[in-house]
Amino acid sequence: MKLVTVAGPPSSGKTSVIIKLAQCLDIPKKSIGVVKFDCLTSFDNISYEEAGISIKTGFSGKICPDHFFVSNIENALQWGIESDFEILITESAGLCNRCSPYIKGVLSICVIDNLSGINTPRKIGPMLKFADIVVVTKGDIVSQAEREVFAFNVKQVNTSAKIMFVNGITGQGVFLLGKYIQQTKDILSLKDSKLRFTMPSSVCSYCTGETRIGESYQMGMMKKMEF
Repeated sequence: MKLVTVAGPPSSGKTSVIIKLAQCLDIPKKSIGVVKFDCLTSFDNISYEEAGISIKTGFSGKICPDHFFVSNIENALQWGIESDFEILITESAGLCNRCSPYIKGVLSICVIDNLSGINTPRKIGPMLKFADIVVVTKGDIVSQAEREVFAFNVKQVNTSAKIMFVNGITGQGVFLLGKYIQQTKDILSLKDSKLRFTMPSSVCSYCTGETRIGESYQMGMMKKMEF
């Protein structure tokens, strides 16, 4: 089974791209599964179900979405294998632009949109820097000059990634993305696999539920600014 990780800021068009991708792949819809990792709530399962795609959704709640992803991805893979999928796609929102749920040896796709601002690629960390493919959406709404500047800024952050412009409404550009996915190797286990970048780390009083403000309540791994 082929495993693909898709990440990107909220509302960048990840779900639309994945659905259009599933429609262009030359395999039955029942052979494609999606695992949606989100924080508090999601209605994307409705879109996937309407498209005939099997979907599992998990919410991290008060836990860091990256940690939630990595602690569940092996079970997600086993669900895909047991369901006899040919392709399993994980989707997660990079809520802080720091998230990077990418695994070495697994095709990693970052979805960002042109409407977020031409300098947005420079504000995104490893979620963009360590992606194999960067899919840019909503390019039909901006000018050609804006698309070129946006793509240039993407290249400044990630010099090796393939940049693709995809229309999440019409599906234009998604065929080539499907070709890259079909060329990836099968994954049967993630045991002993490694992440491409470390997870966000902090063990402090606020991690354990503290809500009061003040240095006397701040314990553990804290980071202070200089003023």
